[in-house]
Amino acid sequence: LVVYNHEKMKRKFRKTHHFCAIVVDFPRQNDTISVLSSCCPCTSAPAWAWGRQFKQNGGFNSMLNKLKRAALGAHTPHDKATAASKPVPMPLPAQVRILMSQHIGAPAKALVKKGDEVFVGTKIGEAGGFVSANIHSSVSGTVAAVEPFRLSNGRMCDSVVIKTDGKQTVDPAVKAPEVTDKASFLAAVRESGLVGLGGAGFPTDVKLQPKDPVDTLLINASECEVWLTSDTQEMLNCADDIVRGIEAVLKYTGIPKCVIGIENNKPECIDLLCQKTKDKPAIEVKPLPSVYGTGAELILIEKCLGREVPHGGLPAAAGAIVMNVTSVSSLGKYLATGMPVVQRTITVDGDACAKPQNVVVPVGTAYQDILDYVGVKGELGKVVAGGAMMGPAVENLSYPTTKTTSGLILLSEAAAQPAPVNPCIRCGRCVEYCPMGLEPVEVNQAYAARDVQELGKLHVDYCFNCGSCTFVCPAKRPCTQMMGLAKAFYLGEIKKGGNK
Repeated sequence: LVVYNHEKMKRKFRKTHHFCAIVVDFPRQNDTISVLSSCCPCTSAPAWAWGRQFKQNGGFNSMLNKLKRAALGAHTPHDKATAASKPVPMPLPAQVRILMSQHIGAPAKALVKKGDEVFVGTKIGEAGGFVSANIHSSVSGTVAAVEPFRLSNGRMCDSVVIKTDGKQTVDPAVKAPEVTDKASFLAAVRESGLVGLGGAGFPTDVKLQPKDPVDTLLINASECEVWLTSDTQEMLNCADDIVRGIEAVLKYTGIPKCVIGIENNKPECIDLLCQKTKDKPAIEVKPLPSVYGTGAELILIEKCLGREVPHGGLPAAAGAIVMNVTSVSSLGKYLATGMPVVQRTITVDGDACAKPQNVVVPVGTAYQDILDYVGVKGELGKVVAGGAMMGPAVENLSYPTTKTTSGLILLSEAAAQPAPVNPCIRCGRCVEYCPMGLEPVEVNQAYAARDVQELGKLHVDYCFNCGSCTFVCPAKRPCTQMMGLAKAFYLGEIKKGGNK
């Protein structure tokens, strides 16, 4: 609310519970409004002049977006039962299936054939383009097949099936890379095949070559997803590797500072990393509010740096590069040992999991092998790969883990049943709790009408399918699924020129 006070000449702001109401009490005729020069080019202007300038600057919509963004995001249950569970290596499976597409971009090209002997760390896939990544063997053994495999998105890609020999012999070629300058550093990162391990899978060497000037390396250590604790364990057990990776990025890319963003529900991680970086002025540990959605790149940048990424832009456009905490830890390990990402710590939890824990599994391990190790309690209704809010349901338990697999959530038959869907009651909760400030109700109407221009005005392409809207909806409507369909439709029409 904007309230004019004739005596104190102040503006006050307030946000209502579900909707933002605006009341403007302009001064009496011939009065003036004193405003800061940052809001208006003059320090004293007639009301109509102030109003015109205010409208040119984005008006109330712009103001409200800035006021409400800091308070948005769903308060999901803090179910982190495995937060104190130290990662335990699971028994080696009889075979692994390593996909040639575990990242954004072109699939890797298989370098091996049936009958070849491979070792831990052997490069078995060559990056298929600039935006691609190398693939390495996670086990020692013999290649049983090189065959196509259907991915979870329906596409096909090559996969390498390896029968393990149980020895886990390390490839003699695995050794710490020689890094002396930026070029050799980027070459080492590319050779390692490192990608974003938070789930996106964007090749790290490409990310570290932005076109825009960057002044901050932002480490995403929020881990706001329900149940997942693998990043927490990485911070507790591999803090030195995290610091080593950060220092290497700062040194060889010329980025002057680093900010590590951690939700304040992980005090032990905050304390440990503060202790490790107390003598390193270029590295700052920043506690963040424990609100679901904090881990999204755009929101993390806004909360840590107070900057907004331009619409359609990359984080580098806001002067930042964002890396997942496990990614930068893996980089630190690779620079010290030369061993690429061949195994992942995965959180296995859920009401149908007999022994919730963090397990260390070789990349390419079938989901079924992991379930056999941890055990299933009662009747298994659904398995979710990743976090419970954003992870997709698993259709086939023979699907293999990848570099980006962070968890498996086992749900009972009762928990897996969707709640009955009721009519929308126009409560506005989906709008209030969207961490991106979007309006799912309006998007739904625009999508139903297939109105491409209106979808563009509503910025549906900002949606990252976090699931907050469905989580808070009292009518249990499939808001997230609708937003995903609307976004896919809008981007498809834009690609065809449908917005012109």
